[in-house]
Amino acid sequence: MSRIRPRHRTAPGSSYFVTTKCREGRAVFQVTESAEIMLESLFSYRNKGAYLLHEFVIMPDHLHLLLTPNNDTSLEKAIQFIKGGSSRHIHKQSGGKMEIWQVGFYDWTIRDMEDWQAKANYIRMNPVRARLVERAEEWADSSANGRFEMDCAPARYQNLASGAKAPSPMPTVTRGLKPPPPKWEAKGARA
Repeated sequence: MSRIRPRHRTAPGSSYFVTTKCREGRAVFQVTESAEIMLESLFSYRNKGAYLLHEFVIMPDHLHLLLTPNNDTSLEKAIQFIKGGSSRHIHKQSGGKMEIWQVGFYDWTIRDMEDWQAKANYIRMNPVRARLVERAEEWADSSANGRFEMDCAPARYQNLASGAKAPSPMPTVTRGLKPPPPKWEAKGARA
């Protein structure tokens, strides 16, 4: 019996809330080195211009993102970059071959600034709700931590917040958006 994969509806210039899980619920990112590789993968493809990265949290067994693919990168391709790049580097580092990621991902198209803010808050508060930290800023592998320079909401969402009509899709991103993040220092034990 063949397995049918759901198609993701994408629209140029749209932003997405994405969740993807580790295979069999494994706590892959509880290991500091694996979480560091995930961070490097996220920012590497962002700096190459594949997408704008607005919010993220790397949990022990899953990942939440708020991102906007550029016009030349589909949502599926952006997630393939992130998952494939991190898997390759984790395998290279550990010498293992176990599957890192569950097949597929869940996505939600951001509709307006209110929706944006709700999803951003969900991402930031995820470690608090999981009782891994008391305050969102305490989770090292999150945009809430404050040590990462994140991309602003595209103008289309900012304009929607003021009641304006949505503009045409954003232009193609063809350059690195931010300087590479500094080499991350070793973090303490993970929850």
